[in-house]
Amino acid sequence: MIAAAAYVEFAKRAFSREATYREEVFTHIGSVALRVYLFYALWSSLYAGSGAGVVKEGFTLQDMITYATLGLVLGQLYGVNGAYVIREKIREGNIAIDLMRPISIPLYVFADTVGQTAFALLQMVPALLLAVGLLALNHAHISLPDSPLDAVAFVISVVLGFIVNFFLDLMMATITFWTMEIFGFQLMVQFITTLLSGQIVPLQFFPESVRQIALNSPFAAIASAPLSIYVGRYHGAELLGVLGLQALWAAIFAAAALVLWQVGERRVVVQGG
Repeated sequence: MIAAAAYVEFAKRAFSREATYREEVFTHIGSVALRVYLFYALWSSLYAGSGAGVVKEGFTLQDMITYATLGLVLGQLYGVNGAYVIREKIREGNIAIDLMRPISIPLYVFADTVGQTAFALLQMVPALLLAVGLLALNHAHISLPDSPLDAVAFVISVVLGFIVNFFLDLMMATITFWTMEIFGFQLMVQFITTLLSGQIVPLQFFPESVRQIALNSPFAAIASAPLSIYVGRYHGAELLGVLGLQALWAAIFAAAALVLWQVGERRVVVQGG
C-alpha cells in the first residue's frame, strides 16, 4: 500500500486533467447560470398568484430560489461519477492489471473523484456569479445561511452527502464484476436518487405517506439534508440528528461498498485475473 501523499497526487492530476478542456469549461459555466435562471422562472410561476410572502410547506419563494440554485450546484458536484471508471476497466479487462499494482483501487478512484469534484466546484464560482447577476435583473437573489452555525453545518452536510453518493456509485460500478453491463440499472438508480434525494423538489413537498420514509432514506442524505440545513429548516437537536443520520448512512454505504469490492476482487483472482 502506498503513502497517503500518492493519493493526494492522484487528486491533483485529476484536477489538472479536467482543466485541459477549456472550451467545455466556459460552456458549462454558461449552462449552469442559464439553468439557475430557468429554475427561478419556474418557481416564480408556481408561486405566482398566491400572494406576497406566501409559504408552501415551510418554503417561501426566496427559499425555493436558493434551494433550487444550490440543488443544481450539488448536482454538478455529485454528478462527476468518478467511480464509473471501474466499470470500464472491468469490461475491458484492465482491472486485472490495476489489481497487481500496490494501490487501493477504491482509494485511487476516491482521490480521482475528489480532484474532479474540486475542479467542478471551481467552475461553480463564476457560474454562480453570473447567475446572481441574472437574478438581480429580476430583483431576486440567493439567500445566505441564517447563521455561521448553519453555514458550517451545511459544509459538513455536503461532505457527508458526497461520501454517501460516492460509495453508492462505487457499489453500482462494482456490480460490473458479475453483470459486465449496468447501464440500465445505472439509469434507474440515478432516476431514483435524483427524485428521492430532494435535489430538484424538496422532500417536504411529498405526500405525507412517503415524506418521512424519503426524509430518512439514504437518498435524502445526499441532497435534501444539506439543502434543508442551508435554508434553515433544522436547528438544535434536530440539526444534530440530521447530521448524525447522514454520518450513519455514509458509514453503512462505505462498509457495504468496500465489502462488495473485496468479494468482486476475489472473484477476479479465482478466475485467474
